[in-house]
Parts: sequence; C-alpha cells; structure tokens
Amino acid sequence: MNSVRPYKILIYSHDTYGLGHIRRCLAIARSLRDCPANILILTGSIIAGRYKIPSRIDFVRIPGMIKVTNEEYLPLSMKLEATEVLDIRKEIILATAKAFIPDYFIVDKAPLGLKREVVDTLHWLKNELPSCKSILGLRDIMDSSASTIEDWTDKGIYEAMDRLYDEIWVYGCQDFYDPVAEYRIPLDVASKIQFTGYIPRQIPSRDKIQSTRQALGIRTGEKLVVVTTGGGGDGHPVVRTFLSAFDSSQGGVPRGIRVVIVTGPFISPGDYQDVVRKAEALGFITQKFYRSMERLIGAAQVVVSMGGYNTVCEIVSQKKPLLIVPRTVPREEQLIRAQVLCSMGFCDYLDPRDLTPTTLRRKVLHLLEHSPSSLQNMASFPFTALDVIKQRIMNGKTEMRG
Repeated sequence: MNSVRPYKILIYSHDTYGLGHIRRCLAIARSLRDCPANILILTGSIIAGRYKIPSRIDFVRIPGMIKVTNEEYLPLSMKLEATEVLDIRKEIILATAKAFIPDYFIVDKAPLGLKREVVDTLHWLKNELPSCKSILGLRDIMDSSASTIEDWTDKGIYEAMDRLYDEIWVYGCQDFYDPVAEYRIPLDVASKIQFTGYIPRQIPSRDKIQSTRQALGIRTGEKLVVVTTGGGGDGHPVVRTFLSAFDSSQGGVPRGIRVVIVTGPFISPGDYQDVVRKAEALGFITQKFYRSMERLIGAAQVVVSMGGYNTVCEIVSQKKPLLIVPRTVPREEQLIRAQVLCSMGFCDYLDPRDLTPTTLRRKVLHLLEHSPSSLQNMASFPFTALDVIKQRIMNGKTEMRG
C-alpha cells in the first residue's frame, strides 16, 4: 500500500444549521485516512477549526450561511446579499474540485448542495473528470414521507440522483427505516443505493473519561446527566424545560446527581444567559460547546438529547441510557428516529407534545434509577458504516487502477 498514491477524497458539507453534518463528515474522514487517503472537506461551519483534526485531513472554509426557514438562507457574518455569498460559495467549490482533482467527491445530505451550489461541480466532474466517482451520502431519515416526496419532486432531486451520482450511501439500516419505500425512490435510483449501517463514533479510554469527570468536579458515586441539543439553534425549549424539571417546585435536584448542559454554539445570546443564570442556581454546569463530546458522553450515566443522527450515534456507540426529546419543526426527522429506535428498544423518548417539567423529570430519574433494557440491545446496533465505506472506496479505485 505504501507504493500506491493516496486517494484524494473531496467531501462537501453545507453546514448551515447545527453540528451534525461536519461531525459526520469528520468521522468518515478519520476512518479513510489509512486507505491511504488525503481528505479535503468543504464546509461552511464556523467552528470546524475547533475540532482536533488528524493528519491527512484539511478544510476549505466557504462563507457561512444560516438557515432562516426551510428555503431561506442568509449570510452568517458577511454584509452581502445572499445571492452574492452563494455565488462566492459556488465558485470556491468548483475551483477546489478543479485544483484538487479528487478520486471521490462525497456530498453530504443535500444532493444539489445549498441552493444548487454543487450542481456545476457535479457536471464538471462528470464531463471533465469521469474517473472521479460522485457519491451522495444520506442519513437514514430525511423527513416525513409526504414532505420529502414533495420536496424532492419540486426540486428535481430524483433526477439529480439518477444523472449526477454514481453511488448513493444511506448511513442507516433498511430494516430500521426504508427510504426507498418511504420516499418512493425510483428503481434506477434505488439500484445505486448502498445501505452502510450507522456511523460509529470514537470511544474514549477509561482514563480519559475519568479525567473528564475529575475536571468537572464530579466525585466518585455521583451520577452525571448530560443534556445536549446539538447546534443549539432550536434547543432552548428542551433545556428550559429540563431546568424547570429540577427547580424547587418539582422537588429540586436529588442528592448525588450532577448535570452538564451543552447548549450548542448557535443558541441566542439572550437564551444562553437565561440558561446560565438558572443553571448556576441549581448547581449545574453550562457550556456552549464541548470540544470532546465523546468524553463527556462517556462520563455520563444518562444523556438527554433531541435525537439528531450524529448525537444518537455518539451516544449509542458508548451504550449510554438515552432519552430523546425530538423537535418536529421544521421537519419531523428527529421524531421519526425517536419512534423507530424506541420501538426497537434502543432508547426512550418523550413526545414534544407531552413535554412538561413533570414528565421530563420522571423520565430522567427513571433512567438513573433503573438499568434500562436498551443497554443490552445496543450491543447489536448495526455500526458497520465505516467498514463498508472504506471497502467501497478501496474496491472502487482498485477497479479503476486495475
């Protein structure tokens, strides 16, 4: 293998909301380094540089956009019109592909990119660099069947998947949730789909987990609850309800329980100050961003999350009791995932329509006091994605080099 030129893999992650896309792309990139490969990630994430980046992986940072509604995006920091920033992003993406000359171009989640910004690059690769395989990577659940079918039909997604991509990787298990059936994917497109299984995450050593507990001041015998809402742009209702669930009106914080709340970096300043004030009164620790979430999850006895794909994979990788409190707006993805995984015995969930301080407190305390059956079930969770992806990369280019 040492005599073989490393593969060149270009990954596009639009990153307009939350942290899941960039963390998923990083997990894939880390696993592909020893193929061997050099990986370049195109990202609009403002926090990409805050993660620990291994060798053979680097970023090209495109100007950030922030989602206002499902269809409206605005510049994150630049005082320009949205169309101007989109044009800049589009040109950077295409120029990067032309300069890098990738063997693989992996597009995360958005088949056309943000506002069709990767379409020109996909056409250029197909016409000028046919040796490059273009791959669409999709999470297991996009949204409800009706919403996804309508969206994909209106935007020409089915046609794009057919004409512009060589393969489609679904980071999930067809037996859990079948997007081919749910989203009425045509046979020609379905023939390109490879179900990879789920993407496992790094598992920290016991020493690192213990050092994390010590750094947080958690003593032996104390139980840690971690509350995480991903990027934090829409997680405040969950955090606010959790804080109310443990105030004096609900009986306070039971002895021996410690709490760390990671709000996410995209929480509004006003909401964050409100969380800090209430958390300090309860003795809780609050952080906007935790660089080593895997260590924090490893240190926890129970994790409360909103059920995004990335966070669920991180928690289940470490076989931690999980309570999902999903959002339903602007899409139902998290609710569907919570229902699917709960029905299969991998987690507990609380329907947002039933979210109150009382119901949330009851669920959390029950998980703390009783070892849930989900812990045994998690041992069989299909974390096969990284092995499948690596094999497809190596096999695909072996055929081309053959």
